Amino acid sequence: MFEGLIDRFQLIRRKVLGYGRITKSEMEIILKDIRITLLEADVNYKVVKDFINDLGKKCEKLELSKTLKPGDLIIKAVFEELVLLLGKVPQRIEFKKDGYTIISLIGLQGTGKTTTAAKLALKYKKKNPLLVPADIKRPAAFEQLNLLAERVNIPVCPFQGDSAIRTVKKAKELALEQGYGLVIVDTAGRLHIDEELVQELIDINKAVSPDYQLLVADGMSGQDAVNQATAFKEKIDLNGAILTKMDGDAKGGAALSITRAANVPIFYVGTGEDLNGIEEFYPDRMAQRIMGMGDIASLVEKVKIVEDEIGQKKLRKKMMKGELNFEDFLAQLRAVKKLGPLSKLAAMIPGAKESDVDENEMKKIEAIINSMTKKERFNPEIINGSRKRRIAAGSGTQIRDINQLLKQFNYARDLLKKMGKGKMPENFPFKM
Repeated sequence: MFEGLIDRFQLIRRKVLGYGRITKSEMEIILKDIRITLLEADVNYKVVKDFINDLGKKCEKLELSKTLKPGDLIIKAVFEELVLLLGKVPQRIEFKKDGYTIISLIGLQGTGKTTTAAKLALKYKKKNPLLVPADIKRPAAFEQLNLLAERVNIPVCPFQGDSAIRTVKKAKELALEQGYGLVIVDTAGRLHIDEELVQELIDINKAVSPDYQLLVADGMSGQDAVNQATAFKEKIDLNGAILTKMDGDAKGGAALSITRAANVPIFYVGTGEDLNGIEEFYPDRMAQRIMGMGDIASLVEKVKIVEDEIGQKKLRKKMMKGELNFEDFLAQLRAVKKLGPLSKLAAMIPGAKESDVDENEMKKIEAIINSMTKKERFNPEIINGSRKRRIAAGSGTQIRDINQLLKQFNYARDLLKKMGKGKMPENFPFKM
């Protein structure tokens, strides 16, 4: 996410921190670098102008000449301005304690509304959601929503003939009768905003009075996403936005512009094609990522999701006793994969970026373990030459790959066992 933007900001950060003193001349260079970086990321030019002006005024008030590390003050100021630019405060869906909450997803065709509807339903599955097909223009819309709903085991309101209005009204009836706590309406899209689309959305609003109208916009579209947000807000109002495809080649312009330019806060970002690939948007955490400071808070939250699944406490005891086996390792690997691509997790670590992780290497390790028998997974020491040849053939790898994995696994197991006994091996690089 925003890898190019992150790289540029890291260069600026290192440059700023490298200054022994910062005069007006250095400050002008810093502001120019930031301005160019934001414009290249397709941030709205008016937003960039305001951002640079605000940052310049803030930095003028800093007593840079009286501090030993003036660069730290500049970086802090840039970070604070980025948080303000991204919305300052995280946006949340406030669910009704009694009754149901209605979310209407709107946007142009191809932005990912239907997939986003299923993602939200899965994310809030405990709220007993109901998906509502309100797109009568696109022939495959209803079928697509049904297929996605089946994957996450979420009910879909039956389509009422050729009327989106009757369908959303039926959804309200079902919500009352069957106790659904969340109703997600997947509205129609067009290639552009036209009168027919706007009128249909107005009619849906009159029929069901949604609690939240969220624009689903393609995060890779940059200025187009801002223009869409501005246009929809003028015609039917908006509560917020969801930016999709943020795991792709998004430069960051949409995320950095939409709140300030269109006065539309970001609620969620889509982070992958998997139906778990949606995250709540935190301005401060996103600013940390952009500045190359990582996002440890989000990483910790993701890890907590799978801790129970892999039996962390029980596994920790086995590790400390040196009883770890490949079956345990495979269970961990599969659980971690549910967090999303490892490259995305790496980007949350300060100083790391997505390209630092080789996903193919992890796939190779999983293929090797899958090619082992259950007995071999539980007892790696029985893997001899003939077994290695069979495992290599089954996993499409080389015997040297098997040897390398076994060597690393045995070293890690022995290391954990010694640490469990309060010892450190002689060749361990970090002494306590």
